[in-house]
This record gives sequence, C-alpha cells and structure tokens, in this order.
Amino acid sequence: MAKVTLVFAVLLIALGLIGYFGTGALHPTALIPTWFGVALGVFGLLAMSPSESRRKLFMHVNVTIGLIGFLGGAVEAVRGYLHAKSAGVAVDEIALASKLTMTGLLLLYAILCVRSFIAARRSGKV
Repeated sequence: MAKVTLVFAVLLIALGLIGYFGTGALHPTALIPTWFGVALGVFGLLAMSPSESRRKLFMHVNVTIGLIGFLGGAVEAVRGYLHAKSAGVAVDEIALASKLTMTGLLLLYAILCVRSFIAARRSGKV
C-alpha cells in the first residue's frame, strides 16, 4: 500500500502544480493539493519499512492525511460553489475542478487504505 501512496502523492503534486501554473501562478492556494501530496509522499516513503509496526503507523498517518484532505476539499468545493451562486458571480470552474479532483483522489485513496487494512486484519497479518 505504500507504493500506492506514492502514486497518489505524485498525482496530487501534479494536480497542484498544474492548477497553480495553469492559472498564471496568481493563486497560491492552488498549491494545496501539492502539499497534501508532499505529506503523503514523505509518510509513504517512511512506510516502506521492513518493520511491520513502523509500516502500520505511517500508513495510518497517511490515511488520516487522506481523510482530512478529502473532508477539507469537499467542504471547500461546496463552500466555493455556494458562495459564488449566492453572490451572483460565475463559479471559478478551474478552482472547482481542482477541488473536486483532489476530493475524488483522496476519497479513492482512503477507500483503498481501509480495504487494505481490512484485508490485512482478515488474513491474520496484524
């Protein structure tokens, strides 16, 4: 699961960089997915340990980061959309797409982690 974490880390880093430079590097908040990707990447590398207890610890840290990112992304996507609609202005489609993509990636990541944890517990590896 640590290798899967690194894949999601790279995807989030790319999403943040594309959003930031794709908007002319005007909005530093577009880099938020990048920071979540960096955090997942660091702890994903730490999870690549021969020590089972260390691997479990860092994978639990990673799934926590994923859940926080998912919840934050979902709340911000809804908040941004509703704010634009109530103010009568156009929705920033690039920002909304970036938030929804981050939310979707982190939801998928959290689901994969939970499934992996359940499979490990059932197989008796825990």
